[in-house]
Amino acid sequence: MAGHSQFKNIMYRKGAQDAKRARMFAKITREIIVSARMGADPSSNPRLRAAMAAARGANMPKDNVDRAIKKALGGEDTANYEEVRYEGYGPGGTALIVESLTDNRNRTASEVRSAFTKCGGNMGETGSVAFMFDRVGVIRLSKAVGSYDDVFEKAVDAGADNLEEDGDFYEVLTGLDNFAMVRDALSLSYEDISESKLMWRPQNTISVDEEAAQKIIKLIDTLEDSDDVQNVYCNFDVSDDILAKLA
Repeated sequence: MAGHSQFKNIMYRKGAQDAKRARMFAKITREIIVSARMGADPSSNPRLRAAMAAARGANMPKDNVDRAIKKALGGEDTANYEEVRYEGYGPGGTALIVESLTDNRNRTASEVRSAFTKCGGNMGETGSVAFMFDRVGVIRLSKAVGSYDDVFEKAVDAGADNLEEDGDFYEVLTGLDNFAMVRDALSLSYEDISESKLMWRPQNTISVDEEAAQKIIKLIDTLEDSDDVQNVYCNFDVSDDILAKLA
């Protein structure tokens, strides 16, 4: 199981869900605002379309989405957000990539560095771990849309590289160049795409023991507590026994 999915599966079963949900909505709102500034029509703005898909996948109320778009178009949010990537090493020799959307580089860098330091990791230079990951497109669909064979056939015909199963979802994997084409093709067949995004997928995972896994989860959780951090990717893996203990 890939590190990003594994962490999500663990966190979905932990407490304080209301607070995490609020933070998730805040991050999605920021992404909608930034993407809506590039064009308010999702049919011609792939980034906004992906942000709206993420909102649906998180069960974010439609009113929240509409307010975020109006906020962007009305100039109510004047913050100048920019995308910044941070990289570093976590406990157990693991590698992490942190994607942020920030209006203050110094603040975000300080928060990310502090999280690494407090949780037994080391923040590195840009490029220090990215070579261990592939930049890929991921499109998540509920298994309710159809059988594996049917979805696989449609995905491959559209140009996807593979189809994997992750709990109650299918994950369609694409190359960077084919991502938009595959996403648009699948959206014609399946209205309910829960998520579509470019992400960093580890080329290989590192197996860690329970102690290291706890530290990694704490590090990722601390990073995601920052409003500026949008996504965290890690190449850790743990056994099913340890996973059950952490759940």
